[in-house]
Amino acid sequence: MSTTTAEIDRLTQRWERFRTGRNTSLAGDHGWLTLTSFHWLPSAPAALDGVPGLWSFEGTTAVLTATAEDRLTLVESGEPAVGTITAELTDEQSIMWVSWGTVVVELGMRANRYMIRTRDSASPVLTEFSAVPVFSYDPALVVKGTFERWDTPRPTTIATANPLVPGVAELVGEVSFELKGKQYRLAAEEGGLGSLVLTFHDASNEISTSHWRKVELTRPRPEGSVVIDFNRAINYPSAFTDYGTCPAPVTGNTLNIAIEAGERDPRA
Repeated sequence: MSTTTAEIDRLTQRWERFRTGRNTSLAGDHGWLTLTSFHWLPSAPAALDGVPGLWSFEGTTAVLTATAEDRLTLVESGEPAVGTITAELTDEQSIMWVSWGTVVVELGMRANRYMIRTRDSASPVLTEFSAVPVFSYDPALVVKGTFERWDTPRPTTIATANPLVPGVAELVGEVSFELKGKQYRLAAEEGGLGSLVLTFHDASNEISTSHWRKVELTRPRPEGSVVIDFNRAINYPSAFTDYGTCPAPVTGNTLNIAIEAGERDPRA
Protein backbone atom coordinates (compact mmCIF):
# COMPACT_ATOMS: atom_id res chain seq x y z
CA MET A 1 0.00 0.00 0.00
CA SER A 2 1.67 3.22 -1.17
CA THR A 3 1.98 5.82 1.58
CA THR A 4 3.47 9.28 1.93
CA THR A 5 6.06 10.23 4.54
CA ALA A 6 3.41 12.13 6.49
CA GLU A 7 1.10 9.11 6.42
CA ILE A 8 3.91 6.82 7.59
CA ASP A 9 4.63 9.18 10.48
CA ARG A 10 0.95 9.19 11.44
CA LEU A 11 0.67 5.40 11.25
CA THR A 12 3.88 4.97 13.26
CA GLN A 13 2.65 7.27 16.01
CA ARG A 14 -0.66 5.41 16.19
CA TRP A 15 1.23 2.10 16.33
CA GLU A 16 3.42 3.38 19.17
CA ARG A 17 0.31 4.32 21.14
CA PHE A 18 -1.12 0.88 20.38
CA ARG A 19 2.08 -0.74 21.68
CA THR A 20 1.95 1.29 24.90
CA GLY A 21 -1.63 0.20 25.52
CA ARG A 22 -0.82 -3.41 24.73
CA ASN A 23 2.10 -3.54 27.19
CA THR A 24 0.04 -1.86 29.88
CA SER A 25 -2.80 -4.34 29.49
CA LEU A 26 -0.43 -7.31 29.73
CA ALA A 27 1.10 -6.01 32.95
CA GLY A 28 -2.04 -6.48 35.08
CA ASP A 29 -1.69 -8.08 38.51
CA HIS A 30 -3.39 -11.34 37.56
CA GLY A 31 -3.30 -11.19 33.77
CA TRP A 32 -1.87 -13.55 31.18
CA LEU A 33 1.72 -13.08 32.36
CA THR A 34 0.89 -14.55 35.77
CA LEU A 35 -0.24 -18.09 34.87
CA THR A 36 1.80 -20.60 36.91
CA SER A 37 -0.09 -23.91 36.75
CA PHE A 38 -2.93 -25.81 35.08
CA HIS A 39 -4.89 -28.72 36.57
CA TRP A 40 -7.92 -30.70 35.44
CA LEU A 41 -10.30 -31.28 38.33
CA PRO A 42 -10.51 -34.96 39.39
CA SER A 43 -13.80 -36.78 39.90
CA ALA A 44 -13.01 -37.46 43.58
CA PRO A 45 -11.77 -34.83 46.07
CA ALA A 46 -7.99 -34.60 45.92
CA ALA A 47 -5.12 -32.24 46.65
CA LEU A 48 -3.51 -30.61 43.60
CA ASP A 49 0.16 -29.62 43.45
CA GLY A 50 0.77 -26.19 44.88
CA VAL A 51 -2.90 -25.37 45.54
CA PRO A 52 -4.55 -25.48 49.00
CA GLY A 53 -7.79 -27.38 49.52
CA LEU A 54 -9.39 -30.48 48.00
CA TRP A 55 -10.70 -30.15 44.46
CA SER A 56 -13.13 -32.17 42.36
CA PHE A 57 -16.16 -32.06 40.13
CA GLU A 58 -19.51 -33.80 40.40
CA GLY A 59 -21.53 -33.86 37.19
CA THR A 60 -21.74 -30.25 36.01
CA THR A 61 -20.54 -28.79 39.32
CA ALA A 62 -17.03 -27.84 40.46
CA VAL A 63 -16.38 -28.52 44.13
CA LEU A 64 -13.78 -27.12 46.54
CA THR A 65 -13.48 -28.21 50.16
CA ALA A 66 -11.22 -26.03 52.32
CA THR A 67 -10.39 -25.48 55.96
CA ALA A 68 -9.42 -22.30 57.78
CA GLU A 69 -5.80 -23.50 57.69
CA ASP A 70 -5.87 -23.31 53.87
CA ARG A 71 -6.31 -19.52 54.15
CA LEU A 72 -8.36 -19.30 50.97
CA THR A 73 -10.59 -16.31 50.28
CA LEU A 74 -13.50 -15.98 47.88
CA VAL A 75 -12.47 -13.46 45.21
CA GLU A 76 -15.95 -12.05 44.67
CA SER A 77 -16.87 -11.37 48.30
CA GLY A 78 -13.52 -11.36 50.10
CA GLU A 79 -14.93 -13.80 52.66
CA PRO A 80 -12.98 -16.85 53.87
CA ALA A 81 -13.52 -19.98 51.76
CA VAL A 82 -14.21 -22.54 54.47
CA GLY A 83 -16.20 -25.76 54.10
CA THR A 84 -17.53 -26.95 50.75
CA ILE A 85 -18.17 -24.41 48.01
CA THR A 86 -19.41 -25.06 44.50
CA ALA A 87 -19.70 -23.35 41.14
CA GLU A 88 -21.26 -24.19 37.79
CA LEU A 89 -19.92 -22.95 34.47
CA THR A 90 -20.62 -23.61 30.81
CA ASP A 91 -17.95 -24.46 28.24
CA GLU A 92 -15.37 -21.69 27.70
CA GLN A 93 -16.50 -19.79 30.79
CA SER A 94 -14.02 -18.77 33.52
CA ILE A 95 -14.21 -17.06 36.90
CA MET A 96 -11.60 -15.90 39.38
CA TRP A 97 -12.78 -18.10 42.22
CA VAL A 98 -10.51 -18.09 45.29
CA SER A 99 -7.21 -16.57 46.30
CA TRP A 100 -4.40 -16.74 48.83
CA GLY A 101 -1.38 -14.46 49.18
CA THR A 102 -0.39 -13.23 45.71
CA VAL A 103 -2.25 -16.07 43.96
CA VAL A 104 -5.70 -16.13 42.40
CA VAL A 105 -7.23 -19.43 41.27
CA GLU A 106 -9.14 -19.26 38.00
CA LEU A 107 -11.87 -21.86 37.59
CA GLY A 108 -12.78 -22.61 33.99
CA MET A 109 -14.44 -25.13 31.75
CA ARG A 110 -12.58 -26.21 28.62
CA ALA A 111 -13.76 -28.98 26.27
CA ASN A 112 -16.58 -29.53 28.81
CA ARG A 113 -14.09 -30.36 31.56
CA TYR A 114 -13.40 -28.32 34.68
CA MET A 115 -9.89 -26.98 35.14
CA ILE A 116 -8.14 -24.53 37.42
CA ARG A 117 -5.20 -22.26 36.66
CA THR A 118 -3.20 -20.33 39.22
CA ARG A 119 -2.36 -16.70 38.53
CA ASP A 120 0.45 -15.36 40.70
CA SER A 121 1.23 -11.63 40.63
CA ALA A 122 4.71 -12.50 41.95
CA SER A 123 5.47 -14.63 38.86
CA PRO A 124 8.87 -13.68 37.34
CA VAL A 125 7.22 -13.57 33.90
CA LEU A 126 5.29 -10.53 35.17
CA THR A 127 7.77 -8.98 37.59
CA GLU A 128 10.53 -9.02 34.97
CA PHE A 129 8.28 -7.80 32.15
CA SER A 130 8.82 -4.39 30.56
CA ALA A 131 7.48 -4.79 27.02
CA VAL A 132 6.79 -7.45 24.39
CA PRO A 133 9.67 -7.57 21.87
CA VAL A 134 8.55 -6.30 18.46
CA PHE A 135 9.86 -5.70 14.97
CA SER A 136 10.34 -2.11 13.85
CA TYR A 137 7.33 -0.56 12.15
CA ASP A 138 7.22 -1.51 8.45
CA PRO A 139 4.78 0.44 6.24
CA ALA A 140 5.20 -2.19 3.50
CA LEU A 141 3.25 -4.61 5.70
CA VAL A 142 0.14 -2.43 5.73
CA VAL A 143 -2.00 -3.74 2.87
CA LYS A 144 -5.48 -3.21 1.48
CA GLY A 145 -7.86 -6.12 1.21
CA THR A 146 -11.46 -7.11 0.59
CA PHE A 147 -13.80 -8.85 3.02
CA GLU A 148 -16.45 -11.23 1.70
CA ARG A 149 -19.03 -12.09 4.35
CA TRP A 150 -20.66 -15.49 4.15
CA ASP A 151 -24.43 -15.85 4.35
CA THR A 152 -24.14 -17.62 7.70
CA PRO A 153 -21.23 -18.12 10.12
CA ARG A 154 -19.35 -21.41 9.85
CA PRO A 155 -18.35 -23.01 13.17
CA THR A 156 -15.08 -24.84 12.47
CA THR A 157 -13.20 -27.27 14.71
CA ILE A 158 -9.65 -26.15 15.45
CA ALA A 159 -6.70 -27.15 17.58
CA THR A 160 -5.57 -25.08 20.56
CA ALA A 161 -2.33 -24.54 22.44
CA ASN A 162 -3.34 -27.43 24.74
CA PRO A 163 -3.57 -30.72 22.80
CA LEU A 164 -6.25 -31.95 25.22
CA VAL A 165 -8.53 -29.00 24.48
CA PRO A 166 -10.21 -28.89 21.06
CA GLY A 167 -11.64 -25.55 20.01
CA VAL A 168 -14.20 -24.06 17.65
CA ALA A 169 -13.75 -20.92 15.54
CA GLU A 170 -16.88 -19.05 14.45
CA LEU A 171 -15.81 -17.96 10.97
CA VAL A 172 -17.85 -15.24 9.28
CA GLY A 173 -16.09 -14.76 5.93
CA GLU A 174 -12.78 -14.34 4.11
CA VAL A 175 -10.32 -11.48 3.69
CA SER A 176 -8.43 -11.47 0.38
CA PHE A 177 -5.31 -9.37 -0.23
CA GLU A 178 -2.03 -9.23 -2.12
CA LEU A 179 1.29 -9.26 -0.27
CA LYS A 180 4.73 -9.35 -1.84
CA GLY A 181 3.28 -10.30 -5.21
CA LYS A 182 1.14 -13.18 -3.96
CA GLN A 183 -2.60 -13.43 -3.39
CA TYR A 184 -3.95 -14.72 -0.08
CA ARG A 185 -7.33 -15.50 1.42
CA LEU A 186 -7.68 -15.84 5.19
CA ALA A 187 -10.80 -16.88 7.07
CA ALA A 188 -11.95 -14.29 9.61
CA GLU A 189 -13.75 -14.28 12.92
CA GLU A 190 -15.76 -11.32 14.17
CA GLY A 191 -14.29 -9.26 16.98
CA GLY A 192 -15.73 -6.46 19.06
CA LEU A 193 -17.71 -3.61 17.51
CA GLY A 194 -17.81 -5.32 14.12
CA SER A 195 -14.06 -5.73 13.79
CA LEU A 196 -12.48 -8.77 12.13
CA VAL A 197 -9.82 -11.06 13.60
CA LEU A 198 -7.36 -13.08 11.50
CA THR A 199 -5.46 -15.86 13.28
CA PHE A 200 -2.60 -16.99 11.06
CA HIS A 201 0.58 -18.96 10.61
CA ASP A 202 3.51 -17.56 8.65
CA ALA A 203 7.05 -18.61 7.77
CA SER A 204 8.56 -16.72 10.73
CA ASN A 205 6.79 -18.93 13.31
CA GLU A 206 9.09 -20.78 15.72
CA ILE A 207 12.02 -18.77 14.32
CA SER A 208 11.55 -15.12 15.19
CA THR A 209 7.87 -15.26 16.17
CA SER A 210 5.73 -17.53 18.31
CA HIS A 211 3.71 -20.55 17.10
CA TRP A 212 1.02 -18.33 15.56
CA ARG A 213 -0.39 -14.83 15.96
CA LYS A 214 -3.49 -12.79 15.28
CA VAL A 215 -4.23 -9.36 13.87
CA GLU A 216 -7.43 -7.38 14.38
CA LEU A 217 -8.87 -5.29 11.56
CA THR A 218 -11.30 -2.42 11.97
CA ARG A 219 -14.88 -2.79 10.76
CA PRO A 220 -15.02 -3.30 6.97
CA ARG A 221 -16.28 -0.41 4.87
CA PRO A 222 -19.74 -0.86 3.27
CA GLU A 223 -18.19 -2.08 0.00
CA GLY A 224 -16.04 -4.60 1.92
CA SER A 225 -12.65 -2.90 1.80
CA VAL A 226 -10.34 -3.41 4.79
CA VAL A 227 -6.80 -2.54 5.81
CA ILE A 228 -4.55 -5.26 7.25
CA ASP A 229 -1.75 -3.77 9.32
CA PHE A 230 0.55 -6.67 10.19
CA ASN A 231 2.52 -4.33 12.45
CA ARG A 232 -0.39 -4.89 14.84
CA ALA A 233 0.01 -8.66 14.85
CA ILE A 234 0.03 -9.82 18.47
CA ASN A 235 0.74 -13.00 20.36
CA TYR A 236 -1.85 -15.15 22.01
CA PRO A 237 -1.33 -15.70 25.77
CA SER A 238 0.12 -19.15 25.01
CA ALA A 239 3.19 -17.40 23.58
CA PHE A 240 4.02 -16.24 27.12
CA THR A 241 2.96 -19.28 29.15
CA ASP A 242 2.64 -23.05 28.88
CA TYR A 243 -0.80 -22.89 30.51
CA GLY A 244 -2.81 -21.22 27.74
CA THR A 245 -5.62 -22.89 25.77
CA CYS A 246 -5.49 -20.40 22.90
CA PRO A 247 -7.09 -21.09 19.50
CA ALA A 248 -4.85 -22.12 16.62
CA PRO A 249 -5.43 -20.92 13.04
CA VAL A 250 -7.95 -22.79 10.94
CA THR A 251 -6.59 -24.95 8.15
CA GLY A 252 -5.62 -22.69 5.27
CA ASN A 253 -4.82 -19.60 7.30
CA THR A 254 -1.13 -19.85 6.47
CA LEU A 255 1.10 -17.30 4.73
CA ASN A 256 4.11 -18.96 3.07
CA ILE A 257 6.24 -15.87 3.64
CA ALA A 258 7.78 -14.51 6.83
CA ILE A 259 5.70 -11.72 8.37
CA GLU A 260 8.42 -9.96 10.34
CA ALA A 261 6.16 -7.31 11.80
CA GLY A 262 4.29 -6.99 15.04
CA GLU A 263 5.19 -9.04 18.09
CA ARG A 264 8.19 -11.34 18.25
CA ASP A 265 8.45 -14.56 20.26
CA PRO A 266 8.70 -13.31 23.88
CA ARG A 267 10.43 -16.52 25.00
CA ALA A 268 13.04 -16.72 22.24
